[in-house]
Amino acid sequence: MSKDYYGILGVEQDATAEQIKKAYRRQAMKVHPDVAQGDDAADKFKELNEAYEVLSDPNKRAVFDRGGDPMSNQGAGFSGFGGGFAGGFDFSNLVDAMFGAQGTRGPRSRVRQGQDALIRVRLQLHEAVFGVTKSIKVDTAVVCPKCQGRGGEPGSEPVTCVTCDGAGEVSQIQRSFIGDIRTSQPCPTCRGYGTTIPRPCGECSGEGRVRSVRNISVRIPAGVSTGIRIHLESQGEVGPGGGPAGDLYVEVQVAEHETFRRDGDNLEMVVKLPMTAAALGTTVDVTTLEAEWENSDVADRKVAVEVPAGTQSGTRIVIKNRGVPRLRGGGRGELGITFLVQTPTKLDDRQRELLREFADVRKERLDEVEAHSGGKGGVLGWLREAFK
Repeated sequence: MSKDYYGILGVEQDATAEQIKKAYRRQAMKVHPDVAQGDDAADKFKELNEAYEVLSDPNKRAVFDRGGDPMSNQGAGFSGFGGGFAGGFDFSNLVDAMFGAQGTRGPRSRVRQGQDALIRVRLQLHEAVFGVTKSIKVDTAVVCPKCQGRGGEPGSEPVTCVTCDGAGEVSQIQRSFIGDIRTSQPCPTCRGYGTTIPRPCGECSGEGRVRSVRNISVRIPAGVSTGIRIHLESQGEVGPGGGPAGDLYVEVQVAEHETFRRDGDNLEMVVKLPMTAAALGTTVDVTTLEAEWENSDVADRKVAVEVPAGTQSGTRIVIKNRGVPRLRGGGRGELGITFLVQTPTKLDDRQRELLREFADVRKERLDEVEAHSGGKGGVLGWLREAFK
C-alpha cells in the first residue's frame, strides 16, 4: 500500500464519517494552495483530497481497508495548477467538509410534511368554566380530491426528467488552478424532484392539495382560560404532494361576563342589598353561573345566602366549591359574594318622616359625621379591601 490515507488526514482507522469530515476541514484550511507556503502545497492538497475522497466513500474505504487500490479506476491523478483531478473533483465535497454545508444529493420528494395551523375560538364564561364541545370551521389545505395528492390528471404518472435524468440536480464543471471544479444545483426543469408531471391536475395545478373549509368538533375541557391552547394532532395543513398533515392548535379566548368576574379558580360577584335588608338581616337567593349551563342540576342554579343583620357595604362571604373547576388537581374554586348596600335616593314624605323618627330613636344627629381612620393602609386601603 503506497499511501496512508488515515495518516494524511490525521485520524485513526476506526474514525467515524463525521470525524473524517472535521479532520479534512482542518487540514484543507492549512494546505490549500491559496494559503499554504511552499512549492509542494499543490501536491499536499491533492493528497488530502484523494484521502478524503477515499475515506468519505464507504465502498472505496472498504477496498482500501482490504489492501486494494480504491483509485484504480480514477486515472492518473493531479496534473498541476493548470490540470485537474482525474474524473473531476466535486467542489461540493470541499464546501461540505470545510464549511459544514449540505448540498443537494439526489431528487427530493414531492411529498412533504404539512405545517401546523392555529385558530382562535371565543367562549362564553359558562362554556369555559363547565366545558363544551364546539363545532368550528377550519380553513386549511387538504388532499386534492381529484388526484388524491399525486399531482397529475387521472391516468397521468410522473416521468423521469430529461434534463437531469432523474438526478434532481445538474452539474457544471469549471477549470481552475486547483483542477476541475464541479458545482451542482437543483434542476431548473423539474425543480429538484427528478420527475416531471406531463399533465398536471387541473384542480390543484400539480400541488396535490387544495384549500378547503371543513367543520371539526373540538372538546374543550372544564376550567380553561384565555390563552389556553388545545392540541389536535394531524388536523392542520396537509403537506405538498398530499403529505402528512401538521397539527392544529385551538386557542381559547373567554368573553367577559356582565355579572361574574373570574379570579383564577374563583368567581366573584356583587349583590345589591336594600338598606333595610342589610340592617335587619335576611336570606337571599343568589343565581349562580350554573343557571346558564343547560346540563347543570336545577338545584345548583340558585344558592341561599344568609345576610347577617348589620351587614355593611363591602362585606364578602364565600361559597365553597362554586367556582371554576381546576384543570389540574380536581375540585373547584370558591364563589365570592360582595354585598353593596343601597341607600334610597327617592323618598316620599312618610318615608322621610319615618327615617327622622328612626334617627331620633338612635339619638343620631343628621348634621354630625365621624371621620373613619381607615385603619392599616388608610381610607384608600380600607376601600380597596372592601371592594376587592
